[in-house]
Order: sequence, then C-alpha cells, then structure tokens
Amino acid sequence: MDIKLNFQNPAEIETECLAVAVVDEGEGSANKAKVMTADAEVRNAAHELIASGEVTGKIFETNLIHKPHGLKAKRLLLIGAGKAKNFSTYELRKVAGTAVRYLKPKSIKSFAIVAPDLASGVVDSIKSVVEGSYVADFDPDTYKSDRKDLAMQTVTVVTDADKKIAEEAVREGRAMGESQNFARVLVNEPSNRMTPTILGQHAKKMCDEVGLKCEVYGADKIKELKMGAFWSVSQGSDEPPALIVMTYEPAGAPKEPVLGLIGKGITFDTGGISIKPADGMEKMKYDMAGGATMIGAMRAIALLKPKVKVIGIVCASENMPSGKAQKPGDVQIAMSGKSIEIINTDAEGRLVLADGLHYARQLGATHMIDAATLTGACVVALGSVNAGVFANDDRMYERFSQANKLAGEKMWRLPLDQEYFEQIRSSIADIMNSGGRWGGAVTAAMFLKEFVDTTPWIHLDIAGTAWIEDNKSWIAKGPSGVAVRSIVEFTREYAANGGLK
Repeated sequence: MDIKLNFQNPAEIETECLAVAVVDEGEGSANKAKVMTADAEVRNAAHELIASGEVTGKIFETNLIHKPHGLKAKRLLLIGAGKAKNFSTYELRKVAGTAVRYLKPKSIKSFAIVAPDLASGVVDSIKSVVEGSYVADFDPDTYKSDRKDLAMQTVTVVTDADKKIAEEAVREGRAMGESQNFARVLVNEPSNRMTPTILGQHAKKMCDEVGLKCEVYGADKIKELKMGAFWSVSQGSDEPPALIVMTYEPAGAPKEPVLGLIGKGITFDTGGISIKPADGMEKMKYDMAGGATMIGAMRAIALLKPKVKVIGIVCASENMPSGKAQKPGDVQIAMSGKSIEIINTDAEGRLVLADGLHYARQLGATHMIDAATLTGACVVALGSVNAGVFANDDRMYERFSQANKLAGEKMWRLPLDQEYFEQIRSSIADIMNSGGRWGGAVTAAMFLKEFVDTTPWIHLDIAGTAWIEDNKSWIAKGPSGVAVRSIVEFTREYAANGGLK
C-alpha cells in the first residue's frame, strides 16, 4: 500500500472517495454530529444528512454519500468517531481502519482521508491515520484458492501541516504499521509452514533487509549454553529449535543502557505430555505471537533508528508429546543454574523465556521486556480487551505505560506480590513451573521474575489479545500484532531520555 500526502483543500481533491471523521458533540449543540474538518464545502456536503439525524457520530457508524455536492470526490464517507471529548489517536486509528475495510469490498483501490486536528498535534494525527490504514489492509485468507486481491493500493492523507513534518509522520506511521503487519503475517502462518527453523529464516531475511545483525542457532548452541529449560521443551519434537538473536547497535549509541526484548516462540503447542483438549488446538499456531512481536518490533526499531542498543531474542520451539518429551515430575536445570520441577508440560512458555531472559542479561541487557501468549489465566482475568502487564520496577512501568497510551494499546498492570511465590516453591527443586489454578497469570510472572534478578523488567502476557476472534470494522479476524507499537514507542522514549538511570 502506498501512502501519499495532499495539502489541498479537501473539497478540491479528485478521488474515488473522501473520508472524514464525525464526532458526537453531545446534547446542547446545534447539530449533535460534527464533521472533523474546517473545509466549509465538505461540511456543507454532509449537512443535509447530519440535519436529518441519520448521522450521529456514533463510534464506527458509516454513511456514504455519492456525488457529494460541491466536492470533486466521487463519494464522501462519514465515519463515526464517538464522543468529541474522548476523540484521540486511539479512536482515529480505528476510524482510518474502518474506512479501509469499508471500501475494500467495494473494490475501491484508493481514497483520501482527512487527518483531523487532535489535541496531541498534527504528527500524532497523521501517524495514527497511516498506522490504522496499514493494520486494516491485512487479511488472513492467505491460502484460499479463490482469494481476491482486495488490497488497498493508495491512501492519500489530507493535511495542512508543514510538508517536512507531514512526511516524517508518514515515515514513522509506515514503519509502525508495516512492522505490526509483518508480525501478523508470521503469526498467521500454519505450524507446518512456520517451524522454528522457518521462523529463524524469516527473522534473518528481515534483519538483512533493514540492516540488523542476526544469528540463528540450533540445538548444539542451546546445549552448549546449558539452556536446560529451553531444551526441555524442544526435546519432544522432531523439529529442531531455533535461538534467534537480533542486534540493533546504531552508530553513536552509548554502551549502556541496553534494552533486551525477549519473545516466546512456540510455533505449535500441543501441551506436550500434559496434552491440551482437541477443541481449539488449531489456534496454537499463534503461541509464537510473543516472538513475532519482538521480530516486528526490531524491524520498526531498525527503520526508526533510535540511539540505543537493542537486543532481540526469540526462543523458538515446538511443544510436542513423544517418547523423547519431558514428563511431569522431571527436574530441569536452567541456564542460570536454577532447578525447575516440571509439574505441567503445558506450562512451557515460561521455560523457554527463563533461559531467554538470562541470556539477554549475559549479552548485556540492562533493562528487559518480554512478550508471550503465556497463560489462559490472564484471559480469564482480563478477557480479550487488555493484555496483562507485570513489572518489577515502578519507574520503568510508568515509562512503559506512557508509551502504551501513545501507541493506543490496552494493557492492565497485575501484581507481583512476593506471597505468590509460595505457590511455585518446590520441595525437590528450586521452583515449580506451575503454581496451580489460582492466580495463574501472576504465578507465571513470578516464575519469570526468578530469572531477572534485579534487572528492571516488564512482562507482557498477550494470550487474550494476540488473536482476534471476530472481524471488527477496523481490523480482520486473526492475529493482531499487539504490543509491537507499545514496545517501539517505549524504545524511542527510552533512547531519547538516556534509558532509565
């Protein structure tokens, strides 16, 4: 998809369709719905429909006017953006996405959209439109034999901003949107076409394209590093594991701080010997979404070039039942030297992350973020609306929370109280890999915390938000690419402020 800029008055633009946001100004306004542009001709073209009460500004409401009076556009698309007092980048991304997904089935390959004024500024407005457009253009029907090419070819962003500022905003929005979609492409692939080896190949190819250093190691290196927790998950599969290490080190970046991004890359999760029910198991191809998130984030970081060293690590494996697979009751020794009693082989994500986190520290990470589709318990707690956030450092969490809001992704902090550790204390080893039913998302985070030591760290449990169960007006059913934008925004702020010293 190509993004263009247009600095004309919206009424003068010749296009298949001109899209504008409409907000609900609430009771007391002359017309409850307000078109978000200063162009009088556009507002006049929408006036009759608004005056009729058919257009209310309700979030994601769509109204299409053919041959709008006074406009050179063939169509005028009015998209509800919700309450005016709440209108922000969060809603604007989805408004832009709704425009794309509304027009695609109509075989409209190009359109223009007005970037409205936002309290946070014109850069945020343009970026949000671009990001939302890219995210909306992705569809998961890769292997349909009768697949129709409905991809949007051109989105023109209409703005009165300074040209250089607008161009930079488009560049940033494109890097974010394309990288989020890249993560979604990886997650969408079936497990027979996205093995750990193939995931490593995709990561290596991406790194070569954007100028990142990438090393992909196999079983021999994992054993050499004494990654006993990681290897214990891999040993039951005929597919070899892959330890993917991506490094971004721009010229002029200080030696410290160093940000470590660690992702769970289970390309298929049967549960191992503690096998999952058959119902819904096909979705376990998405158990590598945390790894895909970090690969996508590294891509965006390489394109946006913040002045900070970043190390991305993905521990990729299948979790399969076989005569070689680990069993409940086994004891494994992690890279850190900690001993782990295996209670449930389906609690495997925390095992690969344990060694990934320790390895990141060995490579020099001074601050770390991990992402994983880690627990069903987090889905029970937060549903599919918020991802779970855990942090051992309040200052780092506050910075991440600010980046999270800027990225427009919903996340909710959960506790790490020391009392929860008692649930994973083992009588035969240092810790158990499962703390039982109660507080499962928290006990999983407590397990990971054992491999972080005092390093400032954030854990993202994205189990409930990495996969979208139903089509939305702004995004297709399937992989969401959640957390890519939040991690990249945090990295940029982290670089701009010299880390978290």
